Amino acid sequence: MRPSPPSPITQPTRREWLRAGGLGALGLSLPSLLRADSAAALAKPSSFGRAKSCVLIFLSGGPPQHDTFDPKPDAPAEIRGTIGSIRTSVPGLHLSELLPRTAKQMHRVALIRSMTTDIHAHSTSGAFMLSGYLPPSKAENVPPSAQDWPSLASVVGALNPNPASPLSSVILPGLIYNTGNIHWPCQTAGFMGPTWQPQVLKCNPAAEKVSIEGLEFAEGMSTLRLHDRMELRDAIERQRQSIIGSTAAAEFDLMHRRAFDLLHSDSSRAALDLARETDSMRDRYGRNQFGQSVLMARRLVEAGVRLVQVNWSRDDDESTGSPMWDTHQNNEKNLRDRLCPRFDQAFDALLDELAESGLLDETLVVVMGEFGRTPKINKSGGRDHWGSVFSVALAGAGIEGQVIGASDKIGAFPDERPVRPPDLAATILHLLGIDPHHEFLDPIQRPRLVTDSGVPLREIVGA
Repeated sequence: MRPSPPSPITQPTRREWLRAGGLGALGLSLPSLLRADSAAALAKPSSFGRAKSCVLIFLSGGPPQHDTFDPKPDAPAEIRGTIGSIRTSVPGLHLSELLPRTAKQMHRVALIRSMTTDIHAHSTSGAFMLSGYLPPSKAENVPPSAQDWPSLASVVGALNPNPASPLSSVILPGLIYNTGNIHWPCQTAGFMGPTWQPQVLKCNPAAEKVSIEGLEFAEGMSTLRLHDRMELRDAIERQRQSIIGSTAAAEFDLMHRRAFDLLHSDSSRAALDLARETDSMRDRYGRNQFGQSVLMARRLVEAGVRLVQVNWSRDDDESTGSPMWDTHQNNEKNLRDRLCPRFDQAFDALLDELAESGLLDETLVVVMGEFGRTPKINKSGGRDHWGSVFSVALAGAGIEGQVIGASDKIGAFPDERPVRPPDLAATILHLLGIDPHHEFLDPIQRPRLVTDSGVPLREIVGA
């Protein structure tokens, strides 16, 4: 069902901008995007909109499926490696021995073992996973473009905004980039422009004093002085827009308003203040950048943010020779000493805390990377890029322990139930109450589908 034709919009109030996520300036009708007609609404399963928020944990670099979620104990030594497997809270399901805490959580997790992109490049396989749309190129180091498809963070923040806060979708502690500071495509709003842009919080939450780039008061600047300056700037901007009538100017104004509102919002700033947590709670997540980022994500979800994407940051990973989860060499050592313990601790803490507070039933937690790693261990003791099959985990939002799909005997290709990014995206959107089959209008009024013909996974959402 297409949205109805837009009506002219002149001077939207700040509250209207926040409520609509800036859609009005682009001629978009939010109700037509979020509500089907009554017959279609009756046909939706009870799983639709079961999640109010989502924490998307992105393990940048590509975690090895054999050594995390899909061990192959019966494969030859050059495939299985020396990392063993352990039982989990789901009978018959085994994980890597490096994930003992996660193993105890598997009764809460739907584990997809047949995820596939068929792309072996970080940036473009990552773009596919983060947007649900197949990128035009499968090459490595493809830079971001104004024509990129909007990321899932953009779509969720724009189509299901938080009317009570300037924060609807957040990415932290920064965007993902390849060596050479080449950012991946499809991480932001793409062709939908600034009004769909998620809030990128560039910071190190593990620092003694957390400083978020662009959200610190200048020396001598009080909240009152900032408010006075904003009032003056608004008056000038209204005069300018009445003359120009420019959509671009309105988009730029919205971005300024968001930044101001975030600086001015006590509740939003409180959610970002980890000093309000006890030392024991911070220890529970791990005193490292990833663990503290996951803790900040939990606080943001409690404050009503719809989607928080936590990227595994490079921080000091470069010194290991294998940044992030890109373990081309010394795979086992990196996993044992650094990668798996940090993930295992933070993921376990997040699920337990959400369950203890009663938020797990309405919070979707997704764990994924851009691809997996090769079945065969290379001469440097590492595993190389592999987009043919890998694993993704989903928890919360009423999800129960199960395995979806399977890889073959050596973890090289899907053996049962291949799952592609459009279907994963459709599942996430469905659970968050956004119909993955609806259309929206882009800035030049072309109808676009929210997902690339993705179908929500029936094992998770029902028929």
